[in-house]
Amino acid sequence: MNGAIRVGLIERNPAHLVELPSGRRPRAVVWTDARVAHWRATGERPPVAVWTARQTAEFLEHARGHPLYVLYLSVALLGLRRGEVAGLRWCDLDLDAGVVQVSHQVQDRGGRTVVCPPKTEASVRTVALDHGLVAALRVLRSQRRHGDGGEPVGFVFANREGGPLSPGYVTHTFTRLLVEAGLPPVRLHDLRHGAASLSLAAGNDLKVVQAMLGHSSIVLTADTYTSVLPCLAHRAAEATATLVLEAAHDTAIALREEEGENSADAERDAAARGGWLRSTFDWCGRIRPHAGPTHDQSPPARSP
Repeated sequence: MNGAIRVGLIERNPAHLVELPSGRRPRAVVWTDARVAHWRATGERPPVAVWTARQTAEFLEHARGHPLYVLYLSVALLGLRRGEVAGLRWCDLDLDAGVVQVSHQVQDRGGRTVVCPPKTEASVRTVALDHGLVAALRVLRSQRRHGDGGEPVGFVFANREGGPLSPGYVTHTFTRLLVEAGLPPVRLHDLRHGAASLSLAAGNDLKVVQAMLGHSSIVLTADTYTSVLPCLAHRAAEATATLVLEAAHDTAIALREEEGENSADAERDAAARGGWLRSTFDWCGRIRPHAGPTHDQSPPARSP
């Protein structure tokens, strides 16, 4: 457009009138009981939402017995992208070591399902498997063995011709299963978000979660997930308050001992000071936030 202006074809650039989106990525929120009730009453849903551990477990229990159960279990526990999980091959799995190598993905292009490199260089990674997922994959492998007892080859989640499943089919099936289960709506990619959020809630290090997801930057992991689950913020608030209270306790003892007072008196005085400070924190709501509905935020049970 600017080139056309320079040669006199047009007087101004009409593209300047286009209002571009802000580019801000929507923050993920949790499907709390209140949000579920609002969605059922109005049909309104957040742009990005994740299930609680209980809701994730309900979905997996409903999907148990479905041919793609282990696929969705892998996404829920490992946070794999849909193209990555659809592209897994048996040679990518080392069940004895309990690891999976993510080295490629599949995509839908022009009506065809094609194998291609992962999204980024960081997406090529080795992810650890828990015992429950290893057991589920062993069962699946035994079902896929050839009549002569030979180990299966090719894709772990294959179509009837032995090729990779279409990512679109994986998403469509996921949506149908969650509707059948009566759960609040999430995208299949939100199951990946949920895996990351619940891993952090379980106490795993942010760097470990970054590696599991295949993020190129820990900043992306932190910005996307650390504010999702309320228990993470509560844990940080409790840790900060505890640190301050312990420092106040130690300082009070040290001051009294310097003044030559009896150590027992110093302990009693320190307890009194700490009690005053704790009551102040309680009043501000930093130690005991307002009680409200509680939600199960523990990681989903490992399913054999």
